[in-house]
Formats: sequence, structure tokens, C-alpha cells
Amino acid sequence: MADEHSYSHLIDTLEDGRFKFFNPQKLNDPRYDQLPLSIRVLLEAAIRNCDGFYTKEEDIQNILDWQQQQNKAEVPFSPARVLLQDFTGIPAMVDLAAMRDAVAKHGMDPGLVNPKCPTDLIVDHSLQIDYSKCAIQNAPNPGGGDGPNQSQGPSRSTSSRPLSRGGSHCGGQRGSCSKATCSDPPASTTQPPASVQQIENTPLLCPFHLKPVSEPETALKNQEMELIRNKERLQFFKWCSKAFKNVNVVPPDVGAVHQVNLEYLSRVIQVSDGFIYPDSVVGTDSHTTMINGLGILGWGVGGIESEAVMLGQPVSLTLPQVVGCKLVGSINPLTTSIDVVLGITKHLRQAGIAGKFVEFFGPGVSQLSAPDRTTIANMCPEYNATASFFPVDQVTLKHFKKTNFTQEKLELLESYMKAVKLFRSYEDPSEDPQYSEVIEINLSSMVPYVSGPKRPQDRVAVSSMKEDFQSCLNEKVGFKGFHILKEKQDIRVPFLHCGQEYQLVHGSVVIAAVISCTNNCNPSVMLTAGLLAKKAVEAGLVVKPYIRTSLAPGSGMVTHYLNTSGVLPYFSQLGFEVIGYGCATCVGNTAPLPEAVVDAIKQGDLVACGVLSGNRHFEGRLCDCVRANYLASPPLVVAYALAGTVGIDFEKEPLGVTSEGKEVYLCDIWPSREEVQQTEEDTVISSIFKDLRGRMEKGNAFWNNVDCPDSVVFPWDHKSTYIRSPSFFSKLSKEVTAPQSIENAHVLLFLGDKVTTDHISPAGSIARVSAAAKYLQSKRLTPREFNSYGARRGNDAVMTRGTFASIKLQNRFIGKPGPKTLHIPSGQTLDVFEAAERYQRDGIPLIILAGKDYGSGNSRDWVAKGPYLLGVRAVIAESFEKLHKNQLVGMGIMPLQFLPDQNADSLELSGKERFTITLPDSLSPRQQLAVKTSQGRSFFVTALFDTDMDIIFFRHGGHLRYVARTFL
Repeated sequence: MADEHSYSHLIDTLEDGRFKFFNPQKLNDPRYDQLPLSIRVLLEAAIRNCDGFYTKEEDIQNILDWQQQQNKAEVPFSPARVLLQDFTGIPAMVDLAAMRDAVAKHGMDPGLVNPKCPTDLIVDHSLQIDYSKCAIQNAPNPGGGDGPNQSQGPSRSTSSRPLSRGGSHCGGQRGSCSKATCSDPPASTTQPPASVQQIENTPLLCPFHLKPVSEPETALKNQEMELIRNKERLQFFKWCSKAFKNVNVVPPDVGAVHQVNLEYLSRVIQVSDGFIYPDSVVGTDSHTTMINGLGILGWGVGGIESEAVMLGQPVSLTLPQVVGCKLVGSINPLTTSIDVVLGITKHLRQAGIAGKFVEFFGPGVSQLSAPDRTTIANMCPEYNATASFFPVDQVTLKHFKKTNFTQEKLELLESYMKAVKLFRSYEDPSEDPQYSEVIEINLSSMVPYVSGPKRPQDRVAVSSMKEDFQSCLNEKVGFKGFHILKEKQDIRVPFLHCGQEYQLVHGSVVIAAVISCTNNCNPSVMLTAGLLAKKAVEAGLVVKPYIRTSLAPGSGMVTHYLNTSGVLPYFSQLGFEVIGYGCATCVGNTAPLPEAVVDAIKQGDLVACGVLSGNRHFEGRLCDCVRANYLASPPLVVAYALAGTVGIDFEKEPLGVTSEGKEVYLCDIWPSREEVQQTEEDTVISSIFKDLRGRMEKGNAFWNNVDCPDSVVFPWDHKSTYIRSPSFFSKLSKEVTAPQSIENAHVLLFLGDKVTTDHISPAGSIARVSAAAKYLQSKRLTPREFNSYGARRGNDAVMTRGTFASIKLQNRFIGKPGPKTLHIPSGQTLDVFEAAERYQRDGIPLIILAGKDYGSGNSRDWVAKGPYLLGVRAVIAESFEKLHKNQLVGMGIMPLQFLPDQNADSLELSGKERFTITLPDSLSPRQQLAVKTSQGRSFFVTALFDTDMDIIFFRHGGHLRYVARTFL
């Protein structure tokens, strides 16, 4: 490597020659010292990976000349590793397995298809809540569909014990659980370590047979259901870990991908073949950006792009502008890190920084702990930045000293980062590089906020919450309004729950979920919530038993420090039981609400509320009948759960009244900043990370006993409804044929503004009346065996049918929300899949018409694969979310943008015309293409191919086919 490398003269050594590294400072170019530190990471990677093919010397010069080339030059970036989570990781691995088949069919060695870039696949990402502390009038359903209703169960009580179970038989039939009787303990779970508290629960029901079960630990029961439900997927994952080189599979029941990446996989520096270089990552999870808070450059990409990186191709990106975010001032003691996060998010969203890097500097940065920084960095998808980077400083070193870094590694890390000028002292302005622009934010201006009721960008000061919710009731239906008539705003609906009468009103809280995996990974925030719960219990306050409460830690580390700090029992007493590890409420996997609550909401047409400490809450995502959903910090989730309503002024109104009649206000029980910091110092220690590492490396009994095939190519089971070989490589030839013009295409969907990836890509439960459900029923599965779309992401037949299956999809052809469209030739209203199937059968190409911000959000891989398999050749929209645009290109779908001041309405398009899009013999980036309709109208659109590489991918029919041809 050293002798043949174009930049071998830049190689330097550390520690008496034990480690080598490429030192950009030896370029002796004054421009290097002026580069933002995030751009220096790109430069080092380009120098180290310069091979004259993917990365050329011209690319290195363009990065050095960043001041002039930003937002112009296309440059490659080869990250140090790839991060896959299970929901988007499984289709990536299925594609690689299918690629092995395609290579074998051409007589080549399928064993050549291996990740060249180290790849970590985290099995735990999403969790469906089958069991919670809430009363059990609705049985948990492992299939994700509607379960049968039962009579109301007992109220939450920390003193209640499981009832006698008897010997109800629970086996011997289709869909049965793994136990001989419901009262038997689960065979696949082991006793948790003594350091983890055993959480008592109210009686539970067997999800298959509605019989009581004796296992009291909510988290263990949810884990068992996940393992039973997903055994086939786990077998495939285990085959991947053995069949593919350079793949590390993190076993289940460890933690969500973002948290594991942060706590276990982050290295800051990498050492390979004697060379040291910065750690960097791209991942299939939008929260990959969290890692930038530790000085590790990384961002989220699609499954298709991640597969290309895994196979040795760099990410191609336009050299980004870098916005310097200067932090000044002091943080108010009552302001949580979430308030700081949302405050910075608001500033940056208003600054219009889509597609840019953000790099933090200024004296205020030193006040932020490493968890604070990762929390802020995690939110960059919300303001559409590519990455939010915090360069390494003494605070970063202090953090890793408390985790799993040895003193020797810390010294090596500091020496290397200083040698290449990637280490910062935020108090020294002489170290400040040049930025594209600078935004200054005063930390002392941050006050507590929540976000909602429908979109994460709509922030509401907690002090104004009561007034704002009232205005939402009055406003017309839109991004915030619900348009409730004045005479119906004071309605109260009584209902019985557990033998006691309660009332629901507009603003009543019915879901309260404390989640710590993403923007609430900061221990201080979770500890604040725990201490608040402790003080609430000590003050005699309770949470109403009908509220669906849950506690979803991002990893075992969170449970560990909540337990060792002594606050976990108080969470439990308020009903916030640990339900497991993974995304649950955030992705719509919350357990059903009590039937009486649902009936009361429907009877009064109430705007009921969910409050969660996640980072996504699009309308209807938590539950169809819960129209208002608010993002809040974990302590505020607890506060609103205690209050039972969002219509409260915390400064003037009490949270509740004790049994003695004493009013208790939020200020009476809110823990001080000093108390939280002291608790954090006492609990967030190195043993927590050591415990996590031990559990990850040990795995669990179920995973260790999973059998998997021993073969180079995967032996597909044609009866499987989980793992299926996709058709992306059908008719793959060695030769590349030129793309053909799109002739007489019909419009599959006529969409408006703000179509999110939640509307496009399948997620959550599989509805019983959906096209995917019909397919599964044709395979003789019952609704309770459907599982979720996420679990079946390795089956293209399910996922294609689930594309555009959102009940919130607004199709202008239909005029009301729902997963339907108009089959134009017949005039029939059909499921989107059924219409697409008819078009494909008749050989008719398809396009989509859309408005502004098409494809915003996460859930990214099937958001392009699904339309591709539906037969969509192009999407014409006013604007695209950049990552989704790249996904479309990666699947060979043309993203076409209306010219400025034009859209479907201004061009008087009905969507019922037939469209012809003419492609020239040779395409160039950002070329304008002519579109003609069957009504004689002509207009131009811009083809959003940003680079020559985009055009190459399109000519090959997508990224996957391009990669496959490199092996032929």
C-alpha cells in the first residue's frame, strides 16, 4: 500500500513507528488549516483511498479547494464502516444473497460477492409491544392485526401479584406459543443478571389463546414474542454472519441500532494493517447522524447505497457547504438537553441548510457533555442537514475514559487527532476554521418546548401549551388545526374502566411513551424523568390506569443506570414499565388502547393526545384514533401523564391532588440540575459499558441455539413468507442497453405536497383489508400471524403490496385519505398494488405526479424499491427530499422536477392524460427533458441526476444491477 500509493510521501508515524497514517499536513498547503474539520475527514479518506479509479487526484484537489468548489464538485467518500439495522439491513442482505445467485447463473464464483467495507448488522431495531403494564382488556397480538377484545382487567398497581394460572393448555395448534401450558415459564429465556431489577406486572394473557400467563417480566415476555415471531429472519441473519466475510452481526435483545452504534461500535479512530485513520460510518438508519456528536463523521443512506459501499464503492456526494453553528451563552438550569436540541433544530430549520454539513464551534460547545452533543447531532435529519459534526475535544476524551477505552487507546487517539489537526479547543477562537456561513445561537435563550400536534417542526413553548391546543381545536383542518365546533369543545365523555368511572375530554392524554433510543439518549434527560417520577410517587401522585404508558430504553445500559440510580421502581409505580429494547411506539407498534377508551373517543369525536419522547410523530402514526401527538422530553412525558391532559398551564394549575387533598405543582417535584448531574455522575460509569459489551459478545440462549444453513448461496425456501429472492436481477445481461424513452405512461398516483416516506414505504402493522394481507392469506396465514411490514421486509411480494398502503395517503384521484387509486383505463378504484399490477400486465409504464417535498422522512429502502417493482419509471414533483431523490436514482427511477413556478395545477394537468418523456441518446447532469401529454400539452422538467455517476447508475437500471455487473 505504502510503496504504490500516489500519496505515499504523506505517510507519517506515531509511537516509534508502530502506527502509520496519512498526514494531510505534509501537503504543506495553507488551505488545509482553513478547512472545516468535517471536510478534513473527507480529505483524509480521499487521500488514503486514492486509487485513480473511484478516487482520483482531482478529487483530492477539489476537496483542498473547498472554498471554491463547495456545492459544485462531486467527490467520493469511502467510510470506515457500514451500519445496518434489521429492518433495512435484511433487504440489503437479501439483495446480496440474490446477487450471489445472479453471479452464479453467469458461471462466476458467488463467493466473490462479499462486503469489502466492514459491516455491522444490529438485529434489534424495532419492537412490537405485546405486553405492557396497562390493563389487559385488549390481548396482545403477535401478528400485528386487530386482536379480539376482552373484558377490562385490573388497574395498575405495584402491589398486585399474578393470579393463579391453572393448567390451561396452550400448545398443539397453528400459531400456538412455545410453551406446553400458558403457566409454564418460557423455555427460551434465561434469568437476567442480578443487577437488573425484576419488574412486577399485572396479569398477562397468552397472545395466541387469551389465557393468563405467569411470567411477570414485561420486557422478557416481549422479547420472547419477538424471538418466536422472527425465528426465520434470525436464521437468515445468522447465515449472513457465517456466509459473508466482513459482516459482524450483533445478536438480539441488546439494543436499538443507534444506541449500540453510539455505545459499542464507535471507535473515533480505526486501525487496519498498521495504519490509523478516523472512524466514519454510513448507515441505513436515519439516526446514524447521532455518532457525529463524538467526532465521528457519519450519516444515513439508503439500503441500495449502503450495499454499494459494502462492496467497495465510495459514496458520491456534492462537496457540501459547511454551516458553522457558533454556540454562546449559558444553559438555563431548568432547560433539558431536549429543549436545547429543539431550539437548535428550530434555528437550523429556519436557516435553510438542506444538504449541508453543520459544524459546531464557539465557547458554548464546552458546556455540552458528549451525550448532549449526540442528542443534538441525532436531530439533523429534522432540519435536513447531512451531518451535524462536533469535533473531538477534551469533553470527548473524558466521555471515552468513562466507557471502554483504555488509557493507551486514549493517548493514541489524542496524539493522532492532534497530529492531523482534528482535535479542537472550543475556547480558542484562533482554531476556528472558515465556514460557508455562520449561525450564532445563544444557549441562554432556550426554554422548554414540545412539538406537535401533527408535525415535529411545529414547536410549542410549554408555557403556551394550553392556549395553543385550544387554538388547534379552533383552526381549520390542516398542519395544526382540527376544526372542532365551539359548542363541542367542552364535551365530556364518561366511561368505565376497571369498575371506576373516568371522563375524557379534548386534550386527554391516552398514550404516554418514554423512549430513550434517539434524541433522548442523553442520560441526564432520562434521569430527570426518573427523579420526577420518584418525587411524584413520594408526593402521592398517580397516573390514570387507562393511559397506555410504556418505557422503551434504547439499550440495556439505560435500564442499568435507571436501576442503579434507584428510579426504575418509581417509573414502574406510575405504570412506565420497561417493555423491551427497540423502536415500538415511534413506528406505530404501540399496544391497543382499552376498548372503552376507543369507544369514548369515537363517541365524542375527541381529539385525544399521545405524548412521547421520540423524534417522529406524523398524524395517525401512534394510533388511528389519537389525532394529536406531541414530542416532549421524557420528564414532560411523565408530567403530562400525571396531569392526564395537555390542556394545562403548569405554572398556574396543579398536576394533581393527593389523597389528602393537597395540590401538587410541577415546580414542587421537578428535580434540580445539580441533583440530576450528581445522579448521572454516580450511575453513568464504565461498568455500564462493560456490562453492555459483555452482553453483546455473549449473546443469548435463543440466538446461540439458532440453526442456519451452511452454504455459499442461500437455499431459498419457496414457501417462506419472510425471506424471498427479489426480482431485481431478472434478465441481467453483461451488456448495458441504453435507457428508452417513456412512451404513453399512465399516472399511478396524483399526490400533493409533503408526501413522506411513511406514506410511501410500508411500516407498522399489516391491515387486514390490505393487498399485503390478501397475499399472506393466500399463503394460509391468519391475521395474528401477519407480523409487521418491518419483519417481512425481506419479502418483496409483501413489501411491494405494502407500498403506498398508508391510510393517510392523500391521492387527488380519490379525494379522501386511503391506499387507493384510480385505474384510468377502466375507471375503477383499486388498491394501489392491484392497479399497478393491471398496468404492468398490459405493458403500460407508470409515473407519479407530486408536489413539494416529496419523500421527506425516514423508512427509506422500500420507498424506492416498492415503486420500482410497481412499475414506476419516473416521479415528477415540485421538489424532492435529497436522500429520497438519491434512492430513486439508485433504483433506476427518474426524479424529474417541474421548472420553477410550474406545477401540475399551473400546467392544468388532470393526471388522467398519458405522458411521453423523451430521453436523448446521451444524458448530462441536470438536463432538461421534454414531456408531452395525450392532450397535446408540452412542458419541460429537470432530470435530477446530479453527477455522471448518477447517470451511469440509471443507464445500468439502478445501483444493484451496476454492482452485479462488476462481477460478471
